[in-house]
Amino acid sequence: MALKRAKADAVIVGLGWAGSLMANELTLAGLNVVAIERGAWRDTSSDFPTTVDTDELRFATRRALMQPPAVETLTFRNTPDQTALPLRDWNTYQFGIGVGGAGTHWNGMTWRFLPNDFQTYSNTVERYGKNKFLEGMQVQDWGVTYAELEPYYDKFERLAGTSGRAGNIQGKVQEGGNPFEGPRHRDYPLPPLERTRVATIFDQAARGLGYHPFPVPAGNTSGAYVNPLGVHMAPCTYCGYCEFFGCGNWSKSSPQACIMPALMQRKNFSVITESEVLRVNLADDKKTATGVTFVDHDNNEWEQPADIVVISAYQMDNVRLMLLSGIGKPYDRDTGEGVVGRNYAYQTISGASIFFENERLNPFIGAGALAQAIDDFNSDNFDHTNHDFIGGGVALVHSTNGRPIGLSNGVPPGTPRWGSEWKKAYQHAYQNYNSIYVMGNSYPHRNVYLDLDPEYKDRFGRPLLRVTFDWIENDKRSAKFMADKSEELGHAMGAKTVVRSEPTTKPFSPMDNLSSHTTGGAIIGDDPKTSALNRYLQSWDVHNTFVVGASAFANNGGYNPTGTVGATTLWAAEAIKSQYLKSPGPLVRI
Repeated sequence: MALKRAKADAVIVGLGWAGSLMANELTLAGLNVVAIERGAWRDTSSDFPTTVDTDELRFATRRALMQPPAVETLTFRNTPDQTALPLRDWNTYQFGIGVGGAGTHWNGMTWRFLPNDFQTYSNTVERYGKNKFLEGMQVQDWGVTYAELEPYYDKFERLAGTSGRAGNIQGKVQEGGNPFEGPRHRDYPLPPLERTRVATIFDQAARGLGYHPFPVPAGNTSGAYVNPLGVHMAPCTYCGYCEFFGCGNWSKSSPQACIMPALMQRKNFSVITESEVLRVNLADDKKTATGVTFVDHDNNEWEQPADIVVISAYQMDNVRLMLLSGIGKPYDRDTGEGVVGRNYAYQTISGASIFFENERLNPFIGAGALAQAIDDFNSDNFDHTNHDFIGGGVALVHSTNGRPIGLSNGVPPGTPRWGSEWKKAYQHAYQNYNSIYVMGNSYPHRNVYLDLDPEYKDRFGRPLLRVTFDWIENDKRSAKFMADKSEELGHAMGAKTVVRSEPTTKPFSPMDNLSSHTTGGAIIGDDPKTSALNRYLQSWDVHNTFVVGASAFANNGGYNPTGTVGATTLWAAEAIKSQYLKSPGPLVRI
């Protein structure tokens, strides 16, 4: 029989970016909040001090900050007629673990999705007609617009200390920023990071081609900063140890650096670490959550009663917990009915490797989001009338790191994999290699989804999550288009050798580590027949359960998801504070 804790006003499952933002908002509103985190406590001063060696082998290769597959994994298959098998090694699905979650080890690119990303269905139909969608695509609007989320993007950028240059302030295009972005009411809190040599080359080449380059918005502080919670952040030192690493310099936007110092001082907040939530408990009518059941580090089972349940774990964990708890109808690919597991999306990756003859790119001068980009071919920023696909992607060059193990594959085609010739090629390429990387839009398809595996189980006897994914035809066509553009950019940059990257020409493998940006499965929308959550990220079926994170995205934009995770979480938190607490119940009635 489970032990029982004192009732809380709200319980939060997972304390990464989404969970910490929600906890901050609800505690400021006076609620007694308990957060439950599967991993251990992690703090900047004790876990990532500057006196600790930033060991590439430990953190980047062996992924010390990530959830080991032995703790929990998932099963994968490309098509519904295949048998899924468990992933037993590090792969593209980079689950965070511990306080801070994936926000601890991310690079820091802090994008706002484009206005069209939230209304792709209605905008596409209006501009091109329904026939623009290829067979099997399940594109739908989010039920919330960019304009509604803009204040919450701004709030997240202030909390995170984002560095960047606005491209559109109140409808007026700003020189040097992204002219395609949605209107914002003010600039970023910090100016852009310093520009590197490769960014300068890219910038000049892109302008020469008539494109509009700009610095990528960065969760790496370009200067000293104090956020609205009074937390002090220090200037980035361009050490190149962002992705896979915790930042000991208080320079990378993370829950540890931006939220936890203030949150942990509040008496109405507590966190239970090294404890895994098994399920959300429902009342007999299945319309109300009564709390959660979790197992602590000593394998004791506990019940945490609460008036509000917030599921804010990794995108796939959110979907799995809903399925295990019986919240929402599971998606059935054969009938097309059901909502939980529907509209899973990855990221359509393409680009080109570029090798110069005699440059000094100094890759060891880096930061996670130190990059220059063009958005001319993202989303619907260009006319698709004569193209047989929708969407596109952002194309960028980045100076993230000069770590020798990770860069060792950056040698020209035909180079031996070992020996003196490889050493000679790598020695030259270290200062002369970079890549044009494209993060592309990904749209849902009938045959791409998440469900519970019928055979494989975790250490508690619960079914693993099963991923069914392969590139859809729209991915293949848009990736080819963006690879062509990447080649064009590479040659314009003066590279001696340009090698296109088009992963969509072969079946997708999670072992390829192309991107960790996965979305959907518990999406928001206006119709409970096609969405698991309403526009406020509230379950249609269980009114006191809110599910925040990238699982709520109805499609994936041509960016990484963190900025939109922050904005949608703050949007949901405001709805809880201003509407739900005054009158508990469904916030949208159909």
